[in-house]
Amino acid sequence: MKFKRFISRIAAGLALLSIGGASTAKAPAAAHPALWAVSDADTTVYLFGTIHLLPADYRWRSDAFDNAVAGSQELVVETIVDDKNPAKLMAALAGLAFTKGLPPLAERVPEAKRPALAAAIKKSGFPPAALDMMETWAAAFMLLGAQFKALDLKAGEGVEMVLRSEFSGRGKPIGELETNVEQFGYFDRLSEKAQRSLLEGAIEDGPGVKDTFNDMLSAWSRGDVRAIAKVFNRDLADSPELADAVIVQRNANWTKWVEGRMAQPGIVLVAVGAGHLAGDDSVIEMLEKQGMRVRRVQ
Repeated sequence: MKFKRFISRIAAGLALLSIGGASTAKAPAAAHPALWAVSDADTTVYLFGTIHLLPADYRWRSDAFDNAVAGSQELVVETIVDDKNPAKLMAALAGLAFTKGLPPLAERVPEAKRPALAAAIKKSGFPPAALDMMETWAAAFMLLGAQFKALDLKAGEGVEMVLRSEFSGRGKPIGELETNVEQFGYFDRLSEKAQRSLLEGAIEDGPGVKDTFNDMLSAWSRGDVRAIAKVFNRDLADSPELADAVIVQRNANWTKWVEGRMAQPGIVLVAVGAGHLAGDDSVIEMLEKQGMRVRRVQ
């Protein structure tokens, strides 16, 4: 699994990695990321695909999107990450991440990749002994955070953070589809083989990383769902177990949530990683298979 492809998926598909990190991408003059709506007589659920990490001052809003935000009475995101008080997130991570008797992290990658691991650890600033005590998926998370910082992506500029600030400022409630523990749990349940694949992806580096992210960002900005799905489907094919954990299982749960929410009157904006709303296993496809009409708004 090449990191330069994997980073695009993570930045578009997992909120817990929005722990901050300059992309050189420039926003188009008129961005229009994909936006859908599911409606009945007294309920509308907007579905908006996001990028969790963005370059500073990246322009991505449109009149159609702003109208949806203004009309929505509630915001629902994947999981709420409190950047001002990370204790909840760290407690969730600590509760799952540490296991006694693990082999040193260096023994969990092929010998040829150990120099890359050592370089990634040095770059991250984390004590090697602390990483050795972590389960493989958790160590991968820590090292991915360092890679995002190298790209100078900003969690504070990410779509969810902007929307949470806006809804909070207007006194509107903010909900979550998963708790921090639940989202980490999908990775904690991965086989060791899948976790090591994740770790190998986290330590790979190369000149194409920024270009790959910028390509993903461009597809998102212009609402090109096919291009987003192509990236996710191609790369997640390398690890069906990871695809099932990160995408399929979660999308199925969120589809049930939308179906249940339609029984309550009101207007709600659901903002989740763009990869969850693209492709054959997307929330959009799952809703349509359940007989629900999903209308493309933008």
